[in-house]
Amino acid sequence: MTSASPALVAVAHGTSSAAGRSAIGSLVAAVAARRPDLTVRAAFVDVQPPGPSTVLTSLDAATPGRLVPLLLSAGYHVYVDLAEAAEAVPGTTVAPALGPDDRLASLLARRLADAGLRDDDVVVLGAAGSSQASAVGDCEHVAAALGRLIGRPVVAGYLSAAEPRLADAVAAQRLPGRRVVVATYLLAPGFFADLAGRSGADLTTPPLLLAHEPAPEELVDIVVERYAG
Repeated sequence: MTSASPALVAVAHGTSSAAGRSAIGSLVAAVAARRPDLTVRAAFVDVQPPGPSTVLTSLDAATPGRLVPLLLSAGYHVYVDLAEAAEAVPGTTVAPALGPDDRLASLLARRLADAGLRDDDVVVLGAAGSSQASAVGDCEHVAAALGRLIGRPVVAGYLSAAEPRLADAVAAQRLPGRRVVVATYLLAPGFFADLAGRSGADLTTPPLLLAHEPAPEELVDIVVERYAG
């Protein structure tokens, strides 16, 4: 297939979790259904094939690629992995990461409500973490936006590469007679989501994508908008 429009190459982290792969697949399929005029492909920066370079070189010569990170913050994978993949294939561009975006905070708030959030619960945002300071700042932005939506302060805790670690943040927020709830700021089920569930919280929400649910419209909207620039 040839097209004047760039192919939308949706690039996720990758996971060995069958549920995580199904959840990411549902998002990519929903994006393809939203934009049937585009070539839409999935790629992964780690754990599972194909990598973004493989997908880019498989495209028709007349079809450039636009890498759209299915990543909640712009860290190493965006600034290094995707930048290098784009540089190697002339005409390729890289879109911004999915977050920060207030619609992600709205989705987190919905997950909390569905999980049975109480008025006196203490909420901690559970994020993957990054060595990139700007990516950590992006998570803090989403934590603040979520706090405004649910009417209470929300601190962020991280599962890797940043402080405070999620388990420490949960412990620090514990108050007598009140539950600590982790709002899981992860895209899909997998290793990190399992870690979030073992952080010591009284309740942990599921990630933004679930294998047994259609991809939330907010996420489809954001991916399509990031592609459009």
